[in-house]
This record gives sequence, C-alpha cells and structure tokens, in this order.
Amino acid sequence: MPEQLGLFGETEDQEARKPVKVDSGPRVQFFDLETKKSAEDVGGWDNIHEMEMTVGVVWDSLDQEFFTYEEKDVAQLVEKLRTADLVVGFNILRFDYTVLQPYLRKLHLDFDLKEEINTFDMLDDIYELLHFRLSLKHLAQHTLGEDKLDGAESGLYALELYKNGEIGKLIKYCQKDVEITRDLFLFGEKHDFVKYQSRSGKPLQLEVDWKTANLT
Repeated sequence: MPEQLGLFGETEDQEARKPVKVDSGPRVQFFDLETKKSAEDVGGWDNIHEMEMTVGVVWDSLDQEFFTYEEKDVAQLVEKLRTADLVVGFNILRFDYTVLQPYLRKLHLDFDLKEEINTFDMLDDIYELLHFRLSLKHLAQHTLGEDKLDGAESGLYALELYKNGEIGKLIKYCQKDVEITRDLFLFGEKHDFVKYQSRSGKPLQLEVDWKTANLT
C-alpha cells in the first residue's frame, strides 16, 4: 500500500512528529528566498530589487522548524526575521535583503533590513578571507558531502519551478537551501573550518570564526 503524503510530500508519520522547541539560547534564523525573475529578466545584477520574491523560508533554532512565506506573506516574514538575535544567510545582504526591501516601502514600513537586523552573511565572510567567492553548492559538496536537490544544476531551476506553477517543489528546493546553509554554518561553528577545492582540484580547508556567541 502506498504511503499517504502530506501537503509537501511528507508521510503521515513524518507529519505527526512535532519539532522539539529549545527553551534557551540565542534565536538564530537561517533564511533564503527565491525570485520570480532572473538577472537577465531585470537587466542585470544592478537591478536585484526588481526580481520579486516567490517564496521565502526561515529555519528557527529555538522553534526547531521551518517557516514558509509566499509573496503575500512578506509582512509576516519580516516580522519573523525581526524576532531573531541573529539571521544567517548566504549572499543574504546583497541578494535576499535587496529583493525584500522594496516590499517594505510598499507596506509603508520605515525599516532597513541591512541596518536593523543583526545579520551574518557567510559569503561575505568567505570573500573577506579568500578574496574570491565560492558557491553554496561548492561548499556543501566539499564540507558536508551534500548537493542541492536533483536537477538543481543552475540558479534558473527555481525560476523554472515558479513559471511551471510547481510551488510545492519550489518550497522544497528553498527549504533544502536553508537546510544546507544551516548545516554549513553549524559545521563551521563546531569545527572552525569549512572545506573547499582549488581550481586545480586540491582539497583545502578555510579557517572560520563562526561562533554564535561572537555574532550576537
């Protein structure tokens, strides 16, 4: 007999398992969003603010669960982020917050995400240390042994899901990005390094200081 699936493909047993909340410690949120439009659609990377959000996903360290928001839920998403002691993302300052900021103006919220939310951008930190950028996928493969979802070989994958109306798959893809972002950060926090590969294929380690206590 086939398993009964829930809203996002979970089995009934999976749905029944409630997250165990944590009562103490800083509230760290890991955040990622997907967009309606590509850089090409909006005339280049200088126009990230025109890309528009499709879905955003937050994982909360105290609630120990994912929170999912669609475009109509932006106000709730922002309020969720404002409850965090620390928000962690990958290219979050240049990309995710830049996509979100125009919605705040539409909602008449006088609030600058970059200035007023305590945020740690792993990509910025890696660039500061190496003076070149590494993708989340690259770091996940070499540090965690993980990849993004099957078929997600390009940043255009999420756009295709949106255009095809496959919102359930899009949410799952975004959740996976957040999960990888979280696990990469926690690995770096615990071990004080992440792994990557040189252009010649040599395995390397990068020392990082990602202690939550130092970032909150």
